[in-house]
Amino acid sequence: MSHNHTHDANKKTLTAAFIIITFFMIVEAVGGFLTNSLALLADAGHMLSDAISLGVAVVALTLGERAANYSKTYGYKRFEILAAVFNGVTLILISGFIFHEAAGRFLNPPEVASYGMLAIATVGLLVNILVAWMLMRSGSTKDNLNMRAAFLHVIGDLLGSVGAITAALVMIIFGWGIADPLASVIVAVLILISGWRVTKDALHVLMEGTPVSVDLDEIVARIKNIGEVKGIHDLHVWTITSGMNALSAHVVVDGEMTVSECQALLQRIEHELEQDNIGHVTIQIESGTHSHDEGVICDMAFQNGSHHHGHVH
Repeated sequence: MSHNHTHDANKKTLTAAFIIITFFMIVEAVGGFLTNSLALLADAGHMLSDAISLGVAVVALTLGERAANYSKTYGYKRFEILAAVFNGVTLILISGFIFHEAAGRFLNPPEVASYGMLAIATVGLLVNILVAWMLMRSGSTKDNLNMRAAFLHVIGDLLGSVGAITAALVMIIFGWGIADPLASVIVAVLILISGWRVTKDALHVLMEGTPVSVDLDEIVARIKNIGEVKGIHDLHVWTITSGMNALSAHVVVDGEMTVSECQALLQRIEHELEQDNIGHVTIQIESGTHSHDEGVICDMAFQNGSHHHGHVH
């Protein structure tokens, strides 16, 4: 229930952010043409990428709502991670574009209507602060990779607005045309770092790496502390999508167990794993007195605390 509520809140927040960013992107583009400000036009291009990434994020959440089927047994929730990769790579490309544009401006600083640039950049800053606040207040910007990528896009644009305001003020006060490309380079570095981090984290999920919040040694120790457990092997922990971890393992016990004893043991193991946000657990219990092929006592899977299946051999 909590997961669904968070999902709905994320979707509503991203949709509202998409509408606001898209509207101001048009305003900023028109303002850039009217003031002959290349800085504003570049920032409008950045906001266009924000709008695209926010739109992709909304689509990702919508697709993630589709039920699992025989073709996609985990459903379409991984699309959120693919969207995060797209957003992260886009951030890296945007930083490259800004570096390229800044190089030209260092050599030949453009004539800019500084006061008009200052006014529009200030409104842009306020818009980005509003959207960033919306994402932080209603969205899971810490735990959800897709939301974090969208949030970082907006933060990058917010920093772009700060850079444009600073550059406009420097040009107004000191007449230094070089202030515009210098501010752009600083912002581009920050955008590049953010893009790299999001892309790296998303690729880690796609490679089914161990979730960063999970300590495998601690999990093994806690399971082994359960009296009946003598060993554990073939342990795998991975992330299906943001906030949804899965685990599979073979647990070795000493002697035979009945189905009810298996159920009791698996419920204890599941309870130990709840604190690691592992909602999908598949455990195969084996007897230590037999080989792995012959020693399977029972096979069971738990998801969100409900017993799905069990086999006694």
